[in-house]
Amino acid sequence: MTRLVSLLAALLLALTACSSGDGSASISSAVDSGATIIDVRTPAEFDDGHVEGAVNIDVTAPDFDDRLGELDPEASYVVYCRSGSRSADAVARMRDAGFTDVIDGGGLGDMEDAGYPSGS
Repeated sequence: MTRLVSLLAALLLALTACSSGDGSASISSAVDSGATIIDVRTPAEFDDGHVEGAVNIDVTAPDFDDRLGELDPEASYVVYCRSGSRSADAVARMRDAGFTDVIDGGGLGDMEDAGYPSGS
């Protein structure tokens, strides 16, 4: 019985850790307040479809940190990718670089769930 409880607790913890993004309310509030939406997927993924008005800055590109240097670290940003992994990486790097208002939008599906559909 204790094995089952331990297994269920571990599963619950794993599922919680895999949840992406900061939530629909945070995303909507930030975007409604004028936050810049950044898509950190590759240019090819971006071209296949992205949130309207999003800027593409590929977190896997060698010039990602240079591109961050072109942004205002005091401005507001919502960052998303395909599934939430790259956006979490980008948000951490932005915060390490001194950005003060960055929301992890999670994956494209999370952005769509928050009311920001994708198009080309």
